[in-house]
Amino acid sequence: MTFRGRLLVAFLAIVIVPLAIVGVAIRRHVSDEVTAQYQQRVATLVAVIREDVARQNRTVAERLAAIAGAMRTDNRFRQGVLQAGAVRSYVLDYAAQAMRQSGLSMLQIQDERGRIVSSGHFRNEYDLVEPALPVLLAQTPEGLGLVRARTPEEPFLALARVDSLRLGSRRLSLVGGVRVDPAFLGALGSPEELVVTLVLPSDSAPLWAAAGDTVVASELTVPYVHTEIGGEGEQGTARIVVAQSLGPLRALRRALDFSFVLALVASALVAVLIAMWLASRISQPLVELAEKTSQVELDGRDVAFTSDRDDEIGSLTRFLGAMTERLRASVRALKEVERRAAVGDLARQVNHDVKNGLIPIRNVFRHLATVARDEPDQLAAVFRERQRTVESAVEYLEKLAATYAGLYPKLELTACDMNAIVRSVVQAAARPTHAEIRVKLAEHVPAVRGDELALRRVLENLVGNAIDSLAQDGGAVTVATEVVQQDGTSSTVRTTVADTGPGMTGEELDRAFGDFYSTKPTGTGLGLSIVRRLVTDLGGTLRVETEPGSGTRFFIDLPTAGGGA
Repeated sequence: MTFRGRLLVAFLAIVIVPLAIVGVAIRRHVSDEVTAQYQQRVATLVAVIREDVARQNRTVAERLAAIAGAMRTDNRFRQGVLQAGAVRSYVLDYAAQAMRQSGLSMLQIQDERGRIVSSGHFRNEYDLVEPALPVLLAQTPEGLGLVRARTPEEPFLALARVDSLRLGSRRLSLVGGVRVDPAFLGALGSPEELVVTLVLPSDSAPLWAAAGDTVVASELTVPYVHTEIGGEGEQGTARIVVAQSLGPLRALRRALDFSFVLALVASALVAVLIAMWLASRISQPLVELAEKTSQVELDGRDVAFTSDRDDEIGSLTRFLGAMTERLRASVRALKEVERRAAVGDLARQVNHDVKNGLIPIRNVFRHLATVARDEPDQLAAVFRERQRTVESAVEYLEKLAATYAGLYPKLELTACDMNAIVRSVVQAAARPTHAEIRVKLAEHVPAVRGDELALRRVLENLVGNAIDSLAQDGGAVTVATEVVQQDGTSSTVRTTVADTGPGMTGEELDRAFGDFYSTKPTGTGLGLSIVRRLVTDLGGTLRVETEPGSGTRFFIDLPTAGGGA
């Protein structure tokens, strides 16, 4: 990103981020305040309903007590209950008359067996047996509960309680209450915001809950008594739920969001205009300085860095001019150093490779000298046996000379027999008296795509280093080949050179592949560097496993000449 772009982004951030933080804080504060008000409204209405239920409970209790007192002093009712006969109709109509006078919505008188003696809300219920109703009502915490009753026209819910009295040998129960109309509960709130709902145990969730609407809700529980005529009943819990819709709050949030977005957009536009003007004023001298800098060529034409400004831009211009002059001088000196270093590197590499080519010849002649001294009659046979080694070394030196004559020409990639190259290199290697060289070649190894001379150089370096790493008290060097499957259709030939020497630490391994690093007094430090370069040029990979005390293993993976197994 350009300086002008960064300046623009920074200015926008300075303007917009604080405004956005303030907007989010105001939005959250307004939301919290409105939600708290909603919670207060809901809690207030729940308290009002709770007080109303308690007041109705006291009223019903007082009226039932008054009816029970009147029944004790009413001789006709006493006679009808205890003796039956002509006054039976008086008993049947008694509950209706008492219910109207007391202002109750339901009233039924039952004997000790639960038989309805008189029903005020539905006269024809007399003689029906409902023994569970007074028992369950009496077991409620406040003696009050919701019951389901019915008139000749429709069923209804009543907030009822039970009272009792004794007339002679008869014990009577009075179940009375006031109607609870769900429409009346709904009228306590507003249709769009505050909703009061009566939820019975058998009811499903309220509509707003089923729809997943977000609300602030609280509830009041009331015992619910459900009975069947002639059967048993059960006690449950009904809930009077007060819910405040958050629709107005969402609308308020949308209005706030819209206002803040408008403010942010307007602020961003103003900030962009101001930032563009400032960026142009500040960055134009830097752009001109950058154009001059891009024209600098340390070994080409000169570019003058001059400025009459007294500010930071002028100081930077003059500093760049002085630095350019110093860099030109450094480039001239560096080129001279590089030229000398390149000559030295080439000399070291030629020395290293020539020594590798001469070692097999030296080993053969030492072997021939030993045979001539100890077994002269075997000299001709041994010479014929080792003649190919000398010829291979001479061919190697000839190819090496041709290679350096062309200053590292392009590798000639052909199909190479890796097993044959391994045998040749191992046979030409020095024979240590204190160690063993093991060869484990896989059968039917496909030819690899490579350069025979380069592969010989790689193996000679690795095998020579492995032999040199062994201590005088013994050890082993193992050279192995195998075919490694890469996927379902291709494979590579892996050549492993392993030794039982001291191994290397992580730091030594990192330095081993660098140029001119060697642990041998006569080493050039180019061996592993050349190995890695040659393997990479052949399209292969080189991997090393080592740790102190456990030896070192080099893995060379090369692609097959045909691309398959």
